[in-house]
Amino acid sequence: MAAAAAAIAVLPRKLTVFEGPASLCAQSSGLFGSGSISFGHPKCISRSRDVVGTVITAAAAERSGRGGRFYLNVTGFPFPLGPFLNRRTIRKEAVKDVIWLFEQEQALGFSSVSTNIRMTVIKLKSGGLWVHAPIAPTEECIELMKELGAPVEYIVLPTFAYEHKIFVGPFSRKFPRAQVWVAPRQWSWPLNLPLEFFGIFRSKTLQDEDASTPWADEIEQKILSSPEVGIGPYVEVAFYHKQTRTLLVTDAVIYVPRKPPECISEESLLASAKNGLAVKLLSKGKEVPEEPVIDNPTNRQKGWERMVLQILFLGPSNLLEPNASFSQMSQKLIVSPIVKTLVFSKVPEKVRDWIDSIARDWRFKRIIPAHFAAPINAGRTDFLAAFAFLDDLLGERYVTRPSLSLLLSSILGKAASYFPPDDMKTLSSLDQFLVSVGAVKKTVSGRKR
Repeated sequence: MAAAAAAIAVLPRKLTVFEGPASLCAQSSGLFGSGSISFGHPKCISRSRDVVGTVITAAAAERSGRGGRFYLNVTGFPFPLGPFLNRRTIRKEAVKDVIWLFEQEQALGFSSVSTNIRMTVIKLKSGGLWVHAPIAPTEECIELMKELGAPVEYIVLPTFAYEHKIFVGPFSRKFPRAQVWVAPRQWSWPLNLPLEFFGIFRSKTLQDEDASTPWADEIEQKILSSPEVGIGPYVEVAFYHKQTRTLLVTDAVIYVPRKPPECISEESLLASAKNGLAVKLLSKGKEVPEEPVIDNPTNRQKGWERMVLQILFLGPSNLLEPNASFSQMSQKLIVSPIVKTLVFSKVPEKVRDWIDSIARDWRFKRIIPAHFAAPINAGRTDFLAAFAFLDDLLGERYVTRPSLSLLLSSILGKAASYFPPDDMKTLSSLDQFLVSVGAVKKTVSGRKR
């Protein structure tokens, strides 16, 4: 169960998450002020005349609260995504006057595992804003948006993943004149619910390399739409902002920073630093002290390192002393071990075509993912290197890249793709079990391993 819990914290919901409703409409007097909650409130339903019957929208509601950070979220099965009541928003400027990053903490329900979730905002030549992967629209978040002094023209959902999908409906209601665009093949589990159930109305579907989108002259797009790797597909849309030579992805690659993101609270870091059950189970038989955790930089750093290892490996080899494994996984561009193992290794041909197309057509110099560090100063060679593991899956004959890029990425990829074997044991065992029971496929495309 700990493995499933860590996976839900930051990764696309392929196996374990109920993609429940995304927003909860409250009475106009406020969710708590009136003491009542209205599912399928007329104010929500009126957003679409095409919806037949009552639309159950979200179980996430926003209202002003302490510091404008109040946001109630109780969705997600079996582990709702926290924080449940309070989300701090940090805004940073990635490219002066053009690109801004908005970050909030994203916690796995009742656990001590957290990371950051990121929304990227680009100012178009029209003067309007293009919003990628919306986050919780708290009062603080919306005020930070308004300070940019430009109207929101487009809101984009670049994935099918639950942790990003749940905020699109509530966020779009804050900017009712904005167009909503979503990645194709949206689905949810265990019930395949329509987008209206998540409070997403009148949305348009993104198409691969579509030159007809209203932002096509400034932002290009390429879609990875894999076959079903288990109970559903994996869908992610990559975007390229030509003016700033910036690549935007959701979960394709990550860069783990040495220090925790600013939006993660000290309380969360210290909770992770406590020697709880997970630490005892993964301590390799060493004695685990029961001493209280003092608030200091050392313990906050330990908490961050433990969070990262649980997010990346589900069950790392040693949480008692996480520094060695953390050092090997941080400060480099990588594909997350869980995404690599449970998704990309199942569809290597699809992934290879996608990343080769990105590297061939887009001359990017920075990458902005939806989690961990950003912006990342990285180009096409670094990007290809992170996917060097595909060479082992597909063999030397499946090569579409220029020979020089192939050589450089293969050399760099040996370091980028190295994951500590002891830390990979739990994830590898989980993968083998899921394949054996038919929950995921061993391979969907490419040569069998």
